Amino acid sequence: MQRVCFLLKVRADRLDEYRERHATVWPEMRAALSATGWHNYSLFLREDGLLVGYLETEDFRAARAGMEATGVNARWQAEMAPFFETLDGARPDEAMTPLTEVFHLA
Repeated sequence: MQRVCFLLKVRADRLDEYRERHATVWPEMRAALSATGWHNYSLFLREDGLLVGYLETEDFRAARAGMEATGVNARWQAEMAPFFETLDGARPDEAMTPLTEVFHLA
């Protein structure tokens, strides 16, 4: 199982709304994530907007490609893009660059 951690930055003026949106993630989005291999997916948000994402998957590239093929992902990403800083034209899911794991205690 591959562990993936990534960072994004939520705009300071959108923190409350971002939290609200994630309190009620669309059921079809949740189902698509599960079906495409996103397990133990968590998001952590710091008060300055730093967003830390974590998930476990057999193959992150395949999991991303699986989501890319769903219509619900395109709709969700379009709605979420305005919440983030420095995407440089990329969708939030395209900006998820995994950090390098340097230690893991099993």
